[in-house]
Amino acid sequence: MATFTPMTVADIVDTLFPSGTPFKWEAFDGSSTGPADAKHTVRVNSPEGLSYIVTHPGDVGLARAWVTDGLAVEGAHLAHPYDVFDDMRTLYGNYKRPNPREIVRIARSLRSMGALQIQPIPEAEQASWLERTIRQGLAPHSKERDAQVISSHYDVGNDFYELFLGKSMAYTCAYYPTPDATLDEAQENKFRLVFEKMHLKPGDKHLDVGCGWGSMVRYAARQGVKSLGVTLSREQAEWAQAKIKEEGLEELAEVRFLDYRDVTETDFDGISSIGLLEHIGVDNYASYFQFLADKLRPGGVMVNHCITYPDNHKTPQGDFINRYIFPDGELTGSGTIIHEMQDHGFEVFHEENIRFDYMRTLHDWCENLKANWDEAVALVGENTAKLWGMYMAGSEWGFEHDVVELHQVIGIKLDENGSRAGTPERRWWNDSVF
Repeated sequence: MATFTPMTVADIVDTLFPSGTPFKWEAFDGSSTGPADAKHTVRVNSPEGLSYIVTHPGDVGLARAWVTDGLAVEGAHLAHPYDVFDDMRTLYGNYKRPNPREIVRIARSLRSMGALQIQPIPEAEQASWLERTIRQGLAPHSKERDAQVISSHYDVGNDFYELFLGKSMAYTCAYYPTPDATLDEAQENKFRLVFEKMHLKPGDKHLDVGCGWGSMVRYAARQGVKSLGVTLSREQAEWAQAKIKEEGLEELAEVRFLDYRDVTETDFDGISSIGLLEHIGVDNYASYFQFLADKLRPGGVMVNHCITYPDNHKTPQGDFINRYIFPDGELTGSGTIIHEMQDHGFEVFHEENIRFDYMRTLHDWCENLKANWDEAVALVGENTAKLWGMYMAGSEWGFEHDVVELHQVIGIKLDENGSRAGTPERRWWNDSVF
């Protein structure tokens, strides 16, 4: 009987990627492979780190190894590892499914090095969608569950977000007036664009749902519009109200810690939904848009600004995003959004895709995080900081390569006769063109 010779980690990598790997690999067993002059080096630091990867293949396994330091990547700053995603695409393209004999040998080798053991779930990881549903007994997108989800994402700490969002404190896609504009200039330009698209004038009433730190609310108030914002993050609401007081806008601006479904006021002239639809759930679009249409006066305008997929298939969201960044988040295509708006109270007047602006926004956020890296680590710990760096850099890559898009859709509430009640026939706002 032949003696079994276990494979090294490098042997396993070479078997899975026979066409080569853009990464240099170094492992805890002393083996290495890949080009010596590779831009990035992947270090598999422990059998436990390898166990995370092989017992949960895909982005969750990689994330678990990453946050527990079982896996490290050298050659890119943790705050902005953008180029890593180019190499990841090349790596996945070179993958070759092993034959049955190779699978058996790989499995025996992993077992011999202690890398087939179930590892504890990292503290930073959220429970799966199903686990949350069973354990908490809360339906997805119920008021209670939405409050928990939003809190888990946004109550990381205002001081942490301040490190990379800039003065605007806007955690949504900016709109660059020129390719070399600063992030703050681009965010101000975004507020201008959304404000103009809503066709608001001094004395009008405005509602901003999912208002974050109240930047859109304060912009509208500075134009003489009475603006109400609502958010499910208590920390955001407290920060926003303090900023409103600091800027002397109390007579016109207000941010409430409140579910949008609990807004009682009506007859708004304009409604903005900037980066909220991602949290609503596709099955809830009908009730969402109908609720907001009912809050508008005839002739009122809604602007919906959100991340979408490039098509309208119900594509499952990656487990990494759901467990580490956006629990219960859900995306679809712009066509689905337009369909639901048209069926539930709106004449859809205009839509556009500004995904390259989100690419630029995420680039600037990552660079801000890099510039403030030591302070970020001191505030939230290296694991949380590097998770955000990876998430934002990966998102930047995704917007550039059309994995995801960012669409703005304008809807008008007509009166009973089909009139726009004073809202113009033709586009009335100014675009940034370059």
